[in-house]
Amino acid sequence: MAQARVALALCVLLVHGVARRAEAVSYNVGNSAGWDLSADIPSWVDGKTFYVGDVLVFQYSKYNTLDEVDEAGFGNCSAANALLSRSDGNTTVPLTAPGDRYFICGNQLYCLGGMKLHVLVNLPPAPAGAPQANPVAAPGPSTDDAGMPGLFFGGSHQTTVGPVLVTWMFAVAAVLFV
Repeated sequence: MAQARVALALCVLLVHGVARRAEAVSYNVGNSAGWDLSADIPSWVDGKTFYVGDVLVFQYSKYNTLDEVDEAGFGNCSAANALLSRSDGNTTVPLTAPGDRYFICGNQLYCLGGMKLHVLVNLPPAPAGAPQANPVAAPGPSTDDAGMPGLFFGGSHQTTVGPVLVTWMFAVAAVLFV
């Protein structure tokens, strides 16, 4: 009986810890001004921390564009070698990997006027008490000796826990320890 209570408590703590971290943030770039020359983009980004799984939402008029560029393009306000170019007025950019991301308005005068954004995307923090992972040596999808695919759970705060998984965890705990 004591083992069942311990297992149940561990499941609750695990689910609570994962669910607490399961919230990615969606940022409306420039707040109510949007992706516009009137927005104070440097002040908007100041103090924010971006993580893998977060989303940037750019809303802009037909007179503006959104271009993702490299560091040189950012510094020169040049979209000549853009990695992404959009002009639809509503562009969502998921932050899928850690590192620097650079966005500019394709209108060079607007870019020089401050319509540019640099964000540093971080790996999500590990849950409290979890061992720290080495991001360079973090394992990815692979196969074990038997050729079976492996399943790796990272410390991502964007990992979603569905009701089926939670139910399954409680069922396993009940079967094993009751």
